[in-house]
Amino acid sequence: MTKTRFWAIILLLVGILIGYFNYYSEVNPQWSFYRPFKLGLDLSGGSRLTYEADVSKLNPADVSDAMSSLREVIDRRVNAFGVSEAIVQTESSALSGTVHNRLIVELPGVTDVKQAANMISETPQLEFKVEGATSTANLDASSTPWLATGLTGRYLKKSQVSFSQNSLSPSISIEFNSDGAKLFDQITKASVGKRVAILLDNQIISAPVVREEIRDGKAEISGQFTVTEAKDLVRNLNLGALPVPIKLASTQVVGATLGTEAAKKGVEAGIIGLLLVAIFMLLWYRLPGLVSIVALSIYVMIMLAIFKLMPVTLTAAGMAGFILSIGIAVDANVLIFERFKEELAKGKSLHAAVTEGFSRAWLSIRDSNLSSIISSIILFWFGTSMIKGFALTLALGIIVSMFTAVVVTRTFLLALGFRQSNRLTRFLFGNGFFKN
Repeated sequence: MTKTRFWAIILLLVGILIGYFNYYSEVNPQWSFYRPFKLGLDLSGGSRLTYEADVSKLNPADVSDAMSSLREVIDRRVNAFGVSEAIVQTESSALSGTVHNRLIVELPGVTDVKQAANMISETPQLEFKVEGATSTANLDASSTPWLATGLTGRYLKKSQVSFSQNSLSPSISIEFNSDGAKLFDQITKASVGKRVAILLDNQIISAPVVREEIRDGKAEISGQFTVTEAKDLVRNLNLGALPVPIKLASTQVVGATLGTEAAKKGVEAGIIGLLLVAIFMLLWYRLPGLVSIVALSIYVMIMLAIFKLMPVTLTAAGMAGFILSIGIAVDANVLIFERFKEELAKGKSLHAAVTEGFSRAWLSIRDSNLSSIISSIILFWFGTSMIKGFALTLALGIIVSMFTAVVVTRTFLLALGFRQSNRLTRFLFGNGFFKN
């Protein structure tokens, strides 16, 4: 009994410390552990841009890698412009048998859609093409002799401004990563005596003749650049050349006032839900109900800390998943208490009834929660970004609720130390827990 009460005190103190962390890390920016909640666009206001990615020229096996590279490029792009907490993600869906690959960009605090679109569209698309069998002096990117090589900006490692020793005019030195260097080696080896066109945004700016195989993955872009143009181009290339073309499909703007109001309503809904659940548990189960309220409070503190530390981007759908998980956490306690009542009705002592009640309830809790977790995984895997937020918070909530129900609630009940039923225990537990 002493050991059980010791662990009950430890759990209670841990819950209090987590609650302190949640509060202080939200209100004190100077604290080294400052971790404010990360709110999604619908709660903080800003712009949401949806782009369609053109992957028609890619091998289907390379689409996933290209979309991942695209996400990383755009993420670097928006962060370089000082947009805090920007969210860049990709999604794929099949409509009428056609697969659509989309890029979702959420920019909290940016309500100028034109400005937001410019942040992304200014990134140049770098591509290399080789001269076909028919030689031509025409440098039009759409002319047939130019053949795609698959070497694009996704393989770019870095670029920098360099100057010709003869003319002192600026040029762009580029270097590819290991995969790009291998591909560039193959291209130059097969194209000795031919020209390799360097295209930016589908415009050929240089088409040098390959004199020999280039194995080190380095090349130079020469053109009629001013120093300023060369520096701007290098900056944009280093921020990321787009691996695939993208087209703006839709935009959505959420005002800061509307976002704040949505966040306020979500918090109010959560508090009201918690209070109603607490009142019900207290009136129906009395002392066990009070224990479940304490366990539920620890559950909420743990969930809020997870949201801060992972961090989880909280959206309206995510908050709905969190609130729903509170109900699931209470449901586990209800199952435990009902089994507890059944064991007491058999004439067992309080301590034995608690132990046996938890043992019997565990199977039901495990099976129901596992089925909910599987559903959440399916929603997260196939759903859109909004559905993923709901599925993630719901799954996290279910996992944490299993811990608080089976470990925290059980420890607190056993720590009470009641060994037999009497008038006091009948009052504290309610007549429903005992034979009439």
